[in-house]
Amino acid sequence: MEKNIHPKVQIGHVHLTVADLERSIKFYRDMLGFNVTARFGGSAVFLSSGSYHHHIGLNTWAGNKITPPPEGHSGLYHFAILYPDRYELAKAFKVLWEKKYPLEGASDHGITESIYIKDPDGNGIELYCDRLAEEWPVDDDGNYVLFTKPLDLPDLLSELDLQE
Repeated sequence: MEKNIHPKVQIGHVHLTVADLERSIKFYRDMLGFNVTARFGGSAVFLSSGSYHHHIGLNTWAGNKITPPPEGHSGLYHFAILYPDRYELAKAFKVLWEKKYPLEGASDHGITESIYIKDPDGNGIELYCDRLAEEWPVDDDGNYVLFTKPLDLPDLLSELDLQE
């Protein structure tokens, strides 16, 4: 018998081991805009958007100045941060652009628009927003059609002009 997970189950947070807690706090707080909600002394911090207890946990429990896993090994590929709409994604991208933060990629997947970056420890992060469900491409059998095309970043930024 196949057992399906309850459809309202969600992934609550990601917890990352980092090499430098203060450097990571600056990235997640100052670059991405998360708020610090709690600290465990000088070895861990929890950050959130809104009033949730935490979406991101950071710790140095493995020691300060640890090295990331080498390329080509198993582990976290990336985690994703879902923005409520294209306007909020454009605001996040503008901060990265203005601070000249390096992008790993920017893709239109038909269902989502995504910007890919790495945090200071090399953890992959996808910043994305969903398109409206009625715009999602489907094939003749009703299956979603996912693809990867370059994301038009100037068009994304124009979203800010439309709403200001």
